[in-house]
Amino acid sequence: MGFLAQLNRSLRTIYAAAFLRSVGVGLTGVILGVYLARGGFSATQIGIVIAVGLAGAALATLAVSFRADKFGRRRTLTILPVLVAVGGLGFALTSHFWGILVFAFFGMLNGMGTDRGPSFALEQAVIPQATSDNHRTAALSWHSLTMDAGHALGALLAALPLFLVKWFQIDLAVSYRMTFGVYAAINLLSASVYLLLPAQMECQRGSAPRAFGTVRISSRTRAVVTKLAALSGLDSLGGGFLPDALIAFWFFRRFGVAEGSLAALFFAGHILNSISYLGAAWLSRRVGLLNTMVFTHIPSSLFLMAVPLAPSAGWAIVCFLGREALVEMDVPTRQSYVIAVVQPNERTFASGVTNLTRNVARAITPSFAGYLMQSLALAAPFFLGGGIKITYDLLLYGVFRGLKPEEERASVPAVPKD
Repeated sequence: MGFLAQLNRSLRTIYAAAFLRSVGVGLTGVILGVYLARGGFSATQIGIVIAVGLAGAALATLAVSFRADKFGRRRTLTILPVLVAVGGLGFALTSHFWGILVFAFFGMLNGMGTDRGPSFALEQAVIPQATSDNHRTAALSWHSLTMDAGHALGALLAALPLFLVKWFQIDLAVSYRMTFGVYAAINLLSASVYLLLPAQMECQRGSAPRAFGTVRISSRTRAVVTKLAALSGLDSLGGGFLPDALIAFWFFRRFGVAEGSLAALFFAGHILNSISYLGAAWLSRRVGLLNTMVFTHIPSSLFLMAVPLAPSAGWAIVCFLGREALVEMDVPTRQSYVIAVVQPNERTFASGVTNLTRNVARAITPSFAGYLMQSLALAAPFFLGGGIKITYDLLLYGVFRGLKPEEERASVPAVPKD
């Protein structure tokens, strides 16, 4: 209760806006693949749409990394969900493949089912400024918990198209367009909440970048962030094979699971994600941030690789939920670790660059995943994605086991091994 008792206006504002934004992400994560499949798009085309949306998010994260502190954090956080809303309205107005690609890119459409876009990257830099170092991991964990509560609610909303058909006796395609209109409205509401963020959360004067690509960071931080960014990219190459939109498509194609049941399944998964964040904060205080990241992430990948081996939908769901109970425990601990090993004026850069490489890598693989599902085997992305993620965990531990945050150091600081 120590952390909850000190919640301030800045944290409440960020949590509320992030929750609303994540409702939209949870919604598109479930319905996007099924919507496009019902519209006659192939698995390859679905993967391309997801990849293009993530490419738009990667470009926006690049801008956030180098310009957000100078342009203004509150202004940046307000504009980003407005662009997402425009993309949602575009989806409501067109069903043409090329039009969808344009709106997916400029609207940073997220088919992953989890929010790891430019707003998320900037919030990681702002949150530690609103709390103490002792409460940093807890603050980031509650941020992740709040977002996954939004993801869960958004997943439930994935049943909305079928309910609209039943309530209003309208065509299914029309109901999907109405649902994307709801998605746009949610993001506009999120943008309005950011306007309440106090001015104290702006970057301190003198620490903002002077020009695009010119950031005042130490050589030590540059080396650490470069290694973290490279490994983050590897992790997201694996994650790009496994967006929620394609996993939902897999359940839809493999076992005929319809939107209503998919909504309940992904809602349950996000609830497990939410609970796991509190477990991550508790565990990291006992075994350390890096150990928590690695030794919860590897079992989650093994659960994932077991999903397509399951003999029935029931066992596949059990394996999927086992994965969801563990897969997100590395998120707040990784955020806290990145922030802890750099200086306060370097946080936007460190958070932005590590998330940038994640977004770029994540944008590469969905189109390949869709192609493999169509041309090789429906289950191929599960094995490729899980294998890449396990490789990332082992490399991360090998490189950074000697670099501990200040609060974990027992003696003199150590440096990461090459």
